[in-house]
This record gives sequence, C-alpha cells and structure tokens, in this order.
Amino acid sequence: MIEIAGRQIGPDSPPFIIAEMSGNHNQSLDRAMRIVDAAVEAGAHAIKLQTASPDGLTLDVDSPDFKILDKDSLWYGKNLYQLYQEAVTPWEWHGPIFEHCRSRGIIAFSSPFELKAVDFLESLDAPCYKIASFELVDTQLVRRAAQTGKPLIMSTGMASLSEIETAVKTARAEGNDQIILLKCTSTYPARPTNTNLLTIAHLREAFGTQVGLSDHTMGVGVPCAAVAMGATVVEKHFTLARADGGVDAAFSLEPHELKLLVEETERAWQAVGTVRYGGSKDEQASLKYRRSIYISEDVKAGEALTPENMRIVRPGFGLAPKYYDLLIGRRVNKDLAKGTAMSWEYIG
Repeated sequence: MIEIAGRQIGPDSPPFIIAEMSGNHNQSLDRAMRIVDAAVEAGAHAIKLQTASPDGLTLDVDSPDFKILDKDSLWYGKNLYQLYQEAVTPWEWHGPIFEHCRSRGIIAFSSPFELKAVDFLESLDAPCYKIASFELVDTQLVRRAAQTGKPLIMSTGMASLSEIETAVKTARAEGNDQIILLKCTSTYPARPTNTNLLTIAHLREAFGTQVGLSDHTMGVGVPCAAVAMGATVVEKHFTLARADGGVDAAFSLEPHELKLLVEETERAWQAVGTVRYGGSKDEQASLKYRRSIYISEDVKAGEALTPENMRIVRPGFGLAPKYYDLLIGRRVNKDLAKGTAMSWEYIG
C-alpha cells in the first residue's frame, strides 16, 4: 500500500484516478481553475500538472531533428520548442493551482521535466512525483525525484524492460521503494489494439511494484479493463471541451466522461473479487429460479415415487435433479402433499 496525501493506493482501495491537465488550460489561468473544479465535480482524486520550460526540454532549433514531421501527429509541422511554448504551464500558476486544489479537496501534483522543477515542486509541498514516459530514461531526473522520499509514479511508454529496470533501480538506490509503474502507449491518441494490457501483470511480477495505466485511448473501456487486470492507478488527459482545442484536447476526456471513468473503474474494481464458485449469500433468493425435485401429486406413506407424483421443477429448494433416477421406485415414510420439496428424510 502507498499513501499519497492521505489517500491509500493499492489493490484494497478503489483505483486512484488522475486527471491530467497538461496544456489543456490553453494558456488561461482561469481555465486551469475551471478544469480543477470540473475534475472535482467528476469525482477525480487528483489533478496533475506538467512543470516544464521550453529551454529545459529542448533547443530552439528548426532543423529536421527538432521538427515534428509525422503527418499523422496532432502537432505536425511544429518544432519542439514551439510546441512546448504552447503546452507548458507557467510556473507562477502552480502555487495558485495547488492552493485551489487544496481548497477543493483534490490532490495536486506534477510531472517535473528538469531538475530545478523538482526543487520548485518541493517548495510547493508536492505530495508525489510523476515521471513522464519520455523522461523515464533520464536517470538524473528519476534520482532527484526519488531523493525527496515521496511516492514516484513512472510511465513506461516506449521503454524497454531493461530501461524500466534501470529507472526502478535508480529510485531504489536512493532508498525510495514507493514506486507505481504505469503501462503507457506513447501514441496520441492510442488505439486499444496497441495498448497491450497483459503487460500490467508482467510489470507487477517483474518489479514487485504497483502498476497502473496512463491511457491515451478514447473512452473509458480500456481503463476499466486495466482495473480488472489489477491496475491501481488510472491517468487520463482531461479538458472542459475537446471542441475548445489545445495541444492534448483531441484525446482528452470531457467532464461527463471523467465522471463515467471514476464510476465505472470503481465498479470494475469491486467486481474483481476472489475466485469463487457456487452461490453467494446475496444469491440465495435466486434459488427459486433453479430446478429441483418436488412432489407433484399427493403421496401417501408407503407409496412409491413415480414420474407421475414426482417432477423436476422450479424452485430449487428440493433435492438436486441428479438424484431423480435414484428416487424413482423408492417409498416414502410419510404422507407428502403436492408441492413438497423432496428430501432424503422422506425416504425409508
């Protein structure tokens, strides 16, 4: 079990739902605050920011290496520096957003993208840290976040098993074993067919950590499936309305969808249960819809049971149908009225 800002996270608790604001504030602090409010109303447990600067992420260069040339990308044609100028959350907004989250009773934390961002977030008393999937290979950043001693959520994205191992070992070398790995597919949006949720169990077994999902698919089906497979954390990008645009709007949930995510992932968690066969206590009333053996005509003491006076019918309070052939021809030891549930005590 891992605790973040007083909330228990683990298989014995409902999934921890993180609403990722990212750049969906569209460079408006007022909109950022309204995103917080909408996340609270939807029932999310946390809001996540991104603490980055264009200069901390990349170089202001226009060569092909620094341009987005994939025509299928939402950000085709931009260079990295331009994209990050549009996407970053101004650092001076963090304090007001964190304070607003506290006043609304929702957890606020962030993904640092450079070393000084960790120090900045420490000054805001961030309760945990998220290492973004593309930053997982930055061992300096992982080490600095781990040194805070606070829980560390790390997205795996395109990382190989050995790269994930390096990140986990880097954190543990700093004495920090409060690690949650997130299965993540680094396409935006992602398709269910390349989400590969079976990786969740493998990650859990390979590293002995909790595992969750950072999801970029549309809708809530994939996160529900992930929770059924043991995910304890679900992160989804969140916006007020996709039609408003923004760097991540196209694959972000709207408020009614986030509310559905919170409700349905908790239902999925409740449904996992344990390995069990046979009726539960709640199912006992449904026995009337099963079949069993009943007396179908009045029978006098000493009479034999026959297909005419004994049938397999609903409800299921008599002997099981598998005993029918054994009972045929046997004599009863007392008068039995039509509608009597058959029992072994009436034989002999």
